Amino acid sequence: MRIISGELRGKQITPPANYKARPTTDFAKEGLFNTLANQYDFEEISVLDLFSGTGSISFEFASRGCQSVTSVEMNSLHYNFIKSTISKFGIKGMHVVRQNVFDFLDICHMEYDIIFADPPYDITGLDGIPDKILSAPILKSNGLLIFEHPAALNFKANVNFIREKKYGNVHFSFFEKKNI
Repeated sequence: MRIISGELRGKQITPPANYKARPTTDFAKEGLFNTLANQYDFEEISVLDLFSGTGSISFEFASRGCQSVTSVEMNSLHYNFIKSTISKFGIKGMHVVRQNVFDFLDICHMEYDIIFADPPYDITGLDGIPDKILSAPILKSNGLLIFEHPAALNFKANVNFIREKKYGNVHFSFFEKKNI
């Protein structure tokens, strides 16, 4: 797994062999970030990466110039890997929080321009996670939630849903928090 673009382009992200995360494929990351690059000036946005796993998505945002990237990961092995990789790459403005995502949603007082969430596909209540995130006061008005999920889920009926992108077996649903 590698960083696709930006200052850290080509750097390898190599988690230990006993890692249990399902990282987003390089192909899917490249497609996602090509889409986002047409919409955002990465240096001007804040990003929250929930269920960070390897931190791959967070590292991609940081490499592209995001000054504020927060990764939330509960697993201590994953947390330590992300933290050590931040240090190894010398990334400023990125930090990792060791916390259960649902607890984090209750205590977070910051607002983000983009939230990326890639929960374990076998987690209980997977289909309700976008609404939990959108109901927490952590996404700015007109902010973007990107939710990675299996093909079996469909969010088109959600009032905040704006589109779905597919890259191989990876599905991203995009939600925009409506400015009310």
